[in-house]
Amino acid sequence: QLQASGGGSVQAGGSLRLSCATSERTLSDYRMAWFRQAQGKEREFVAAVSRNGGTTYYADSVKGRFTVSRSNAKNTVWLQMNSLKPEDAAVYYCAADRGIVSSWPTRDGMYYWGQGTQVTVSS
Repeated sequence: QLQASGGGSVQAGGSLRLSCATSERTLSDYRMAWFRQAQGKEREFVAAVSRNGGTTYYADSVKGRFTVSRSNAKNTVWLQMNSLKPEDAAVYYCAADRGIVSSWPTRDGMYYWGQGTQVTVSS
C-alpha cells in the first residue's frame, strides 16, 4: 500500500510538499507518478519520475511550478508544489507503474495507488 501525505490548505501562491512512501514494496522497482482528481472531474496525470530519478514527466499545467523527486534509499517519492493556484485544488494520489522511460505515464497503466491526500487552495 502506498501512503500519500502532506496535503493541506494553503492560499494561492503558497507551497506544499507531498510525500509517498511504503514499507511493503521496493519503490526502486517502479516508476512513480502523481495524479490528482478535482471534485466532479476525472483523475488526471500531474507528474512522474523514472526508477532511478533521471527522467521526470510533467503535465503542462504544472510544469515550472511542481517538482517530482525520489529517494530509493528512503523508499519515498515527493511532489514539491509551488505557486499553487485554486485550480490545483484536488485529491492527490501517488501511483506506481513499470513503464519504460520512453513511455508517457497513464492512469490506466498504474499498478498500485495510494489512498490520496487533499490539497485545498484558496484565492
